[in-house]
Amino acid sequence: MNRASLDKRPDEVATMFDDVAPKYDVVNDVLSMGQTRRWRKVVVEAMEVSKGQRVLDLAAGTGTSSEPYADAGIDVVACDFSLGMLKVGKRRRPDIDFIAGDATNLPFADNTFDATTISFGLRNVNEPKKALKEMLRVTKPGGRLVIAEFSQPVVPLWRTMYTEYLMRALPAIAVKVASNPDAYVYLAESIRAWPDQDHLASWLQETGWENVTYRNLTGGIVAVHRAFKAPESTPDNGAAAIAARKGPVAKLRRNITR
Repeated sequence: MNRASLDKRPDEVATMFDDVAPKYDVVNDVLSMGQTRRWRKVVVEAMEVSKGQRVLDLAAGTGTSSEPYADAGIDVVACDFSLGMLKVGKRRRPDIDFIAGDATNLPFADNTFDATTISFGLRNVNEPKKALKEMLRVTKPGGRLVIAEFSQPVVPLWRTMYTEYLMRALPAIAVKVASNPDAYVYLAESIRAWPDQDHLASWLQETGWENVTYRNLTGGIVAVHRAFKAPESTPDNGAAAIAARKGPVAKLRRNITR
């Protein structure tokens, strides 16, 4: 992998996403062979939000991931650093609040949202741990975080086949269907360089999130992590909170329960 190709400034990444915005959702459906919609459905189920609650959807792009909440009457804010993506989304869904923002410096007050989510965007953040801390800050005590991100297939043969597709077939397909094929070369490389399921789980613990769990989808191509912000402190929950954050990562290998 060409590591230099991953060393992009935030403004360069934003411009790249601006370029692919018009066809982004269609291309994603093609490249994922239709799996994107299933993955997003699992995220919505894991969020367990209802009317009267407020959701922050980070890396929302054109708002595809925000639509299920808006359609259910839930107050959702779609936040992204790509103005091109936000413009496409606002034209398509004027009823959704689209806000430009940097995941490492969110433009929201402390304890604003009942739940926060980010799908397929955390690996494109220069300082992902800083972003996880920001998500913790803006989420209400007792609130949850759900992350969907590409991960590491758990079966060796499947992992080899997936890596071959990722680095060879995906860029070739992107040349035919995408407006900026080079962007998908970058995305393929960023997926391969991203840490595995347990590493992301440990990052969540390190940044203050509790009760971290994850669920593998499509053999581990995607992992959905869920975590909670501690309720407001009480005299008897301090030790339990520390234990929940610092427990062995190996114990995190369990499915998210609804």
